[in-house]
Amino acid sequence: MTAAAAPGLAALENRLRRDLAFLEEPAKNWVPARPGPEGRPMLDVAILGAGMAGIATAIALLRRGIRNIRLFDKAEAGREGPWVTYARMRTLRSPKHLSGPCVDVPALTFRAWFEAQWGAAEWEALGRIPRVQWMDYLDWLRRVTGLRVENGSALTDLAPAGDGLALTFRRTGGEAHVTCRHLVLANGRDGLGGPWMPAFLRALPGSLVSHSADDIDFAALAGRDVAVIGASASAVDNAAEALEAGARRVVLLVRRPDFPRVNKSLAANSPGFARGFRALPPEARWALNRHMREAGVPPPKASVLRCTEHPAFAIRMPCPVTGAAVEGARVRLETGQGPMRFDHVIAGTGFTVTWAARPELARLAPAVRLWRDLLPDMREDAELLDHPDLGPGMEFLPRQPGRDDWVSRITCMNNAAMMSHGRIAGDIPGISIGAQRVADQVLEQLFTEDWPRHFDALRRFDVAELTGDEWQVEDPLEAAPGD
Repeated sequence: MTAAAAPGLAALENRLRRDLAFLEEPAKNWVPARPGPEGRPMLDVAILGAGMAGIATAIALLRRGIRNIRLFDKAEAGREGPWVTYARMRTLRSPKHLSGPCVDVPALTFRAWFEAQWGAAEWEALGRIPRVQWMDYLDWLRRVTGLRVENGSALTDLAPAGDGLALTFRRTGGEAHVTCRHLVLANGRDGLGGPWMPAFLRALPGSLVSHSADDIDFAALAGRDVAVIGASASAVDNAAEALEAGARRVVLLVRRPDFPRVNKSLAANSPGFARGFRALPPEARWALNRHMREAGVPPPKASVLRCTEHPAFAIRMPCPVTGAAVEGARVRLETGQGPMRFDHVIAGTGFTVTWAARPELARLAPAVRLWRDLLPDMREDAELLDHPDLGPGMEFLPRQPGRDDWVSRITCMNNAAMMSHGRIAGDIPGISIGAQRVADQVLEQLFTEDWPRHFDALRRFDVAELTGDEWQVEDPLEAAPGD
């Protein structure tokens, strides 16, 4: 591809400024400043995570005139989110035409960014979006919207502090303390938990087992026998990486008797699902999430073909893995098809909501209302029951109202929001809807808390539009006879 025939990013950025000017955006800041503890400045909104969800939320806040915001991410600049870390597919799974995190600004879409550099013909020829190119686009979004990101900031503690929240971050060189009125948890697929693998795999030495979300040294797997557990897209992508790195044999161990064949989520890509799911009764939302979980999601066809083109690739199904042990320098797996031995095991077993895996949220965990509180008689699927029961703006709800109301200052803009709001907090199709829902919730909270100041400012407002010399009142004594 060449950028010679395209108008270029400079022209697109000029168009963006002009479009926003027509909308009078970003709106001017209207939120009164509030001092934090000891008189230190307090952020109106802190956003934990500067990946796709954090960027979209920040843009939505700026469009609403909430400017005293900052994003924090533990990753170094340019490595936020999964796209250049543990995501290992060649291209995105989502179709290219989705608007993504543009927050309803056409000039901020991936298509606008792409065509500005390579032209409309190249856009038409593009199949799926290359994964690394998507990260380039997100980097541009951060830059062109002027977002302030503090990288290398890992949250270690979160606590209520008066009419705000106190955040503690670990950084190179020591701790940093930040106070804010509202916190957005835009911290990814594992935002309220972490990677999941069965206990018998966790007990193995780290040199013998990895999770698909780990930083895996695939070059070290050259010439070795590798097992990949799972039928997910990430399992298949990791199998492909091992094959391409020269593994002697890679076996995909699938618990199911077959791959899922139908991607049910495609039937849910509509404004109805994205905007209306929250309005359903809890039982309906529970049934939908349970159905999606049981149906599973097929790995992309291109990912499967990426593996099957290698003679060293094999699939075993149904082949549940029930145990593991170290045997010399190898791993012995107990499976539904008998014992198998490998040099390394990769668990493509996804993520889970496990509050204990997030010690930085230790004060939050016992204070929030969960789905097990919403459906107290439900006994199946304990992991889903550990998801938070969120309010209409994706805010946490207190388990004990009146005592833990501070939790409503925190919104859940990560994958754990799916039980309450559907898939609008982490997936490309609905990410802008989720961002705007969070921004509206934050706006309402900030406005109502500051209402006395807004009302007082309105009463004191005295910019006259009329000076009094524009008219003359008739004197009744000088009125003409007969009037």
